[in-house]
Amino acid sequence: MATQTMITGFDESKLHAFMERVVGDVGAAMHATLVVIGDKLGLYKAMVDAGPLTPAELAAKTGTAERYVREWLNANAASGFVTFDSATGCYTLPPEQAFALTTLDLPGAFHIISACFKDEPKITQAFRTGEGVGWHEHDANLFFGTERFFRPNYSANLLSAWIPALEGIEERLKRGAVVADVGCGHGASTMLMAKAFPKSRFYGFDYHSGSIEYARHVAGRDGLLDQVNFEVASSKSYPANGGYDLVTFFDCLHDMGDPTGAAKHVLSTLKPGATWMIVEPFAYDLPHQNHNPVGRIYYSASTMICTPASLAQDVGAALGAQAGEKQIRKVATDAGFTRFRRAAETPFHLVFEARP
Repeated sequence: MATQTMITGFDESKLHAFMERVVGDVGAAMHATLVVIGDKLGLYKAMVDAGPLTPAELAAKTGTAERYVREWLNANAASGFVTFDSATGCYTLPPEQAFALTTLDLPGAFHIISACFKDEPKITQAFRTGEGVGWHEHDANLFFGTERFFRPNYSANLLSAWIPALEGIEERLKRGAVVADVGCGHGASTMLMAKAFPKSRFYGFDYHSGSIEYARHVAGRDGLLDQVNFEVASSKSYPANGGYDLVTFFDCLHDMGDPTGAAKHVLSTLKPGATWMIVEPFAYDLPHQNHNPVGRIYYSASTMICTPASLAQDVGAALGAQAGEKQIRKVATDAGFTRFRRAAETPFHLVFEARP
């Protein structure tokens, strides 16, 4: 039988403040599952520009059961996702929430959360053994959720700010360059660049065969197979293909078991005057500087996904998602790069340029 630990000497006002935060966290955690359900059933999309709707009307629009929809709507109203008019009994998805939930595709983050709960037993066991859990060992919701979570940031910044911030790269791409997108996952970043620079040739590499298969499917659907090639390959063994003008790592360097080894391989595959672009989650160098809402997300994701992924590979450097500029710079310089700078940043990302 478990024994209760007696704790004394605490401040009651601080306890109440903490309990309020916990109640908020519990509500958010419970509601996360409803966001996934609403996304899968098209409930949010059906409310976009639809004006006030009763539960019965929303259920009819989506082919769902009214009683479930009514409870779902009340949970969303309590969470501030929708508004409720008590006089009419109708619910509305405000335009700001509609933009975030559809255009910004925020439900992708909740699919990641769904995968984390499903994978919790594996991570709990890893805490006991110190062993890793590979990316490929996670629930499939992680793969699709990750693409959806990061893709809007890439769409908003990659072509307009990040590539222009790199020395001479945009002009190379316009003229016709050869690009390797390493750790490409489902290929969202690869195909964004390919569509913007039709004279360039792109290679997407990832060790996860399921992601590569999906990327090939999307590239074929979008008519990009003449310009884009997706291959299963690791960060330390992807083919040089005669050398690259640009090598990109999007939100993946910190996941690698041997980031310095990967960086050395990048250096060996670059053409003269070429660039390595490293996109990493935004982080300051000292842990306490990241004790904020963004850091909270990234440290939690790093515990469940990034650190286990690195520990499952050779070396197991386990930089973590909050590695920060100092550690990323060290990886690049230890590998032999002589020039390294922060080229751009957003509230969620740091963009580095490394050159031989």
